[in-house]
Amino acid sequence: MSDQIFQTRLENGLQVLLKEIHTAPIISHWVWYRVGSRYEIPGKTGISHWVEHMQFKGTPKFPAGILDRAISRDGGMWNAFTHLDWTTFFETMPADKIDLALDLEADRMINSVYDAEEVNSERTVVISEREGSENDPLFRLDEAVQSTAFTNHPYRNEVIGSISDLHSIQRNDLYQHYQRYYNPANAVIAVAGDFDTGGMLKKIERSYGCIHGQALPGLSNEREPSPENERRVNVTGPGETTYLQIAYRAPAAANHDFFPFSILDSLITGPTSLNMFGGGGISNKTSRLYRRLVEKEFAININGSLQATCDPFLYNIVITVHPKHNAEEVLQQVDEEIDNLFQSPVTQAEIDRAAKQARALFAYGSENITNQAFWLGYSEMFDQYSWFLNYVKELERVTASDLLRIAREYLQPGYRVVGIYHPDGGMQ
Repeated sequence: MSDQIFQTRLENGLQVLLKEIHTAPIISHWVWYRVGSRYEIPGKTGISHWVEHMQFKGTPKFPAGILDRAISRDGGMWNAFTHLDWTTFFETMPADKIDLALDLEADRMINSVYDAEEVNSERTVVISEREGSENDPLFRLDEAVQSTAFTNHPYRNEVIGSISDLHSIQRNDLYQHYQRYYNPANAVIAVAGDFDTGGMLKKIERSYGCIHGQALPGLSNEREPSPENERRVNVTGPGETTYLQIAYRAPAAANHDFFPFSILDSLITGPTSLNMFGGGGISNKTSRLYRRLVEKEFAININGSLQATCDPFLYNIVITVHPKHNAEEVLQQVDEEIDNLFQSPVTQAEIDRAAKQARALFAYGSENITNQAFWLGYSEMFDQYSWFLNYVKELERVTASDLLRIAREYLQPGYRVVGIYHPDGGMQ
């Protein structure tokens, strides 16, 4: 599969990335907007996610209900996601039906109907989604840890928003957010599949070229002070299982430290899939913490999470504590294993295995046409497409000294938040 892509920017500011893949008569079309929970202010948390929901309520040209039937009738699939730094919508269609996706997304970029009754109806849906998440101990623990980890930066807020904000946000708030951020100068079109680049560019110019673009000022630099002491947070709730979450500050994806951190992640907890909708199924049973915690029955399960973000975010280690032990005992085991990184050198064989697993998971999450189109736009949200192209090469350059430096710089107790979920034995 060729890595060659075509890039351009229309007069209205719309960035366009095209990648021809002629392995199957399929085209995947993504629209990425630079807006997510990072762009929200207190009182309006969750508004980006709610606007994403409203984008499925239709336009005068494509009323609600018709959209889904039209996509399904043509044999396509579609979905949307809101995250910390971005919101995205996609359609993967038979190649000869892609005009529907282009027309649909161009239309709802400017013509979405924010009916007051639909807003109130969707308020109920989003609040129910939030309340459903609150039944999950891991959501409650993660929310507490995330808000404790950041003092100033909007990364402290969950994407779904606070329950009080979801009750107070009004129709005009949503519509103004939509009008501000859903414009060509704040968007990236990423298309991969079975097409001719010249012909696809003409289609995109026809659909999107006439939409007015308004460049937005850059975000203020929300510098988060470096943590000086370990922070602790305790959450009590229903259930019978204790969970431990350890959150270390992680580098932004564009920071070169991200690549050795990816190998360190694979080494100590197992590789993280950077693809938002998965793929791979790589086991973490060879990781250091799995062998120390799960095999020795300190934990039932363990996983790590490293995310590609615009600003420094968190490296989360989440552990399901074994009933025979408590969270403090498990935390001590984690600390001793991390100390081992400093005491006994990481072998080249370990590095090679960790790199192999990380590369395999990356490849599994990049192999089909939908995933290729995903990476075209996703990498532009935090860096450039060259980041994706160079990812494997950067992993192969990581050395034992790189891992030691990253561990010393980032995996220190004074730089972390420790969260413990204490079950009260009640029903969830």
